[in-house]
Amino acid sequence: MAELVVKAADANLDSVLEFVHSQMEKYESSPKTTMQMDLAIEEIFVNIAHYAYQPGQGDVKIVCQTGEDSGQPVIKIEFSDSGTAFNPLAKEDPDVTLGIEERGIGGLGIFLVKKYMDIVSYERKGNLNVFTMSKKLV
Repeated sequence: MAELVVKAADANLDSVLEFVHSQMEKYESSPKTTMQMDLAIEEIFVNIAHYAYQPGQGDVKIVCQTGEDSGQPVIKIEFSDSGTAFNPLAKEDPDVTLGIEERGIGGLGIFLVKKYMDIVSYERKGNLNVFTMSKKLV
């Protein structure tokens, strides 16, 4: 298990991605899996950076754990922040059968996170938002 603490700011996204990639290095994963992981990480981190501490600023702790489940490599990433309580999983999924003009704004990013990750969860622990996601590295 490894952890990284950074300011919740767009400028730190590359550091977060590099941190997670360094944890994934011991396992082979396809370019598709890596792309899906990167998109999910970006969505969660940028949402925290833009909304958790407004109008102020705060930290995000990222805990990354790799292991195996039924002989298959798995990565689990936990994001925690002490910003405003917000459960991104509570929002209803957008109706992707509608045209872009007919859909409401927002929700597509977290929809993709839920689609690309094997497990996602949100929990409010004391004064912390804790968002966890995991994926098999194939």
